[in-house]
Parts: sequence; structure tokens; C-alpha cells
Amino acid sequence: MLIPRKKTPDLTLPTLKNGTFDLSSEVSERGTVICFYRGLHCPICANYLSELQMRVAEFAERGVNTIAISSDGEERTRAMAEKIGADTLRFGYDLPLAKAKEWGLYISTSRGKTSIGIEEPALFSEPGLFLVTPEKTLYYGSVQTMPFVRPHFSELVKAVDFAIEKDYPARGEYTGAV
Repeated sequence: MLIPRKKTPDLTLPTLKNGTFDLSSEVSERGTVICFYRGLHCPICANYLSELQMRVAEFAERGVNTIAISSDGEERTRAMAEKIGADTLRFGYDLPLAKAKEWGLYISTSRGKTSIGIEEPALFSEPGLFLVTPEKTLYYGSVQTMPFVRPHFSELVKAVDFAIEKDYPARGEYTGAV
């Protein structure tokens, strides 16, 4: 389990247009939003990533970088980027499932073709959304077992504003006895 205020796992992946994404050398004023998505086969992911694409500039104005990542290969990732009309959202691909598990993501098995007629990979990770600080520690995290009911990026933008204004610390860091 990832713990707020503690270092996140390393994450290095190829991207479609931006060379290699390496979280350890990512430079930002206030951090990086990492959106793990299920893959091209998921119509809910396409809608969700469309919302993120619309918010990339808002995050950037606040000093926050963004990236969408899945275990899909380059071809399927490129198809997703084209499907949502991504022009500013970075896309990372080839996420190893062992790395997905390090990030606390759930892994699912294929159930064949989805409602949009695209075959699911044999194994893939379920969604997760993280805000990682410039120091590479966890500030915010959310993981799901299903593609449904994900955090809204508009609310995350507002949360970043609140955190900046109030110098609000990451919460959930206590690991002692209860």
C-alpha cells in the first residue's frame, strides 16, 4: 500500500510523443497527476481521459504535470490518444503489470470483447489516479476495482487550489497501531 508523504515507486515508461517518462527526473512546481487507465478497450476510460485532456492546461497553470498510462502497447495507446483527440495530454504505455501492482492497482482478466467491440488484453490494470509531489512522495491517491465512479478532474483542480492556498498537507500518513 502506498503511504501519503512517502516516496512512490519508481516509474519509467515510453511515451507517444515525449520520449521516456521517468518519474524520478520529472520536473514540476507542484507535482504530477498520474492517471492509470484500463486501455483502449474501455469506453469509460476514453470519456475519462477526454476530461483529463480538457484539464491539462488548468493543471499546468498550477504547476502540475499530467500523464495517462496503461499496460497497452504503443499501437493501442496511439489509437486511444487519437480517439480522444489528445493534443497536450502525455500518454505512457507498456506499463508492466508487476509495476501496476507496486502502485496498488488491481489486475483483471479478459472477458473477451467489450461493448465497443474491442478485445480486452489477457491481463490489465484497473484505474488509479495519483498526485505525486515534486519530491516524488504521494500526495493523493485513488484506486478502483471497476471502471466506474472515478474522481472528477474538475474537483482535483479545485483540490489543488485549496492545497496551495491553505498549504494543506497530504493526509492518511499514519501507519501506527490503532
